[in-house]
Amino acid sequence: MKTVLGLESSCDETAAAIVTDGRVILAQRIASQDEAHRPFGGVVPEIAARAHAERLAPLVEAVLADAGMTLDEVDAIAATAGPGLIGGVMVGLVTGKALAMASGKPLIAINHLEGHALSPRLADETLAYPYLLLLVSGGHCQILLVEGVGKFRRLATTIDDALGEAFDKSAKVLGLGYPGGPALERLAAEGDPKAVPLPRPLYGSSEPHFSFAGLKSAVLRARQSGEHADADIAAAFQKAAIDCLIDRTRRALDSVLAEGIALNGLVVAGGVAANKSVRGALEALAASRDLAFVAPPLSLCTDNAAMIAWAGVERLALGQSDPLDVAARPRWPLDPDAAPVRGAGVKA
Repeated sequence: MKTVLGLESSCDETAAAIVTDGRVILAQRIASQDEAHRPFGGVVPEIAARAHAERLAPLVEAVLADAGMTLDEVDAIAATAGPGLIGGVMVGLVTGKALAMASGKPLIAINHLEGHALSPRLADETLAYPYLLLLVSGGHCQILLVEGVGKFRRLATTIDDALGEAFDKSAKVLGLGYPGGPALERLAAEGDPKAVPLPRPLYGSSEPHFSFAGLKSAVLRARQSGEHADADIAAAFQKAAIDCLIDRTRRALDSVLAEGIALNGLVVAGGVAANKSVRGALEALAASRDLAFVAPPLSLCTDNAAMIAWAGVERLALGQSDPLDVAARPRWPLDPDAAPVRGAGVKA
């Protein structure tokens, strides 16, 4: 049995976990920073980096104790090396380097997005490559063909905002506080999605990408008009966002199937994958194409170290590791060969 210690610190969650190649999470701990960032309505990079520096070492000690292991008994150290807030990424990566050097164990630098992309395989041992992945989080909204470890073909990305960002900022407009996505989902359950006319950017477009900036702006205008209940605005926003998500995913799915690629499932990962309405709509889409729908458990949707450790397990099985001088990367695309797109989506 191989075990990997994973470290995650790319945004506002400090996390450590130990995972085996048998898909067992031996221990996992996450220290949330919600209270520290709530007064500012969003993540403050300097506060996040400081919290990571204070919390990561105690978390590592705790997960080792929880698993009844010592550092010498771990087979490798996997740490997020990007993308993300550079201060936090550096805290996690430097900690991983120190642990690897002290223990003489290999260091595996993990792309945070690959952690999300492979996390469904940690939860479902039947999920084989290739599969179509919808990666939706606060910073990213992409559709990728996942052909193997490190083998990604990006089919679509956002040209402006990620869906998670649109959820959070719309929640802020509605006065729901931080983190806003889950609060907006709860409020949407009380509203009428047909009560507020909202746009569906790029719906039906031949362009494969996503756009949510216009939808977010429309939410602001609807709130400022004073003509609609907040619950109705929330419900209308969520319905419009999901309509766009399904339209774009359907287009990508059909294009891959038209190539004759035998997919093993439609998969969703990332923080927005915790949204029940999003999951339900994607499950229906998968069923319409006779595909399995796979979503990780809620504990693996938001940022966590188990997914980083699992990505390390998959890379370790292939004999992959990284030198101790590997650099942190605030931007690190899964498909570096993907053609640039207009707008801010080029960053993805």
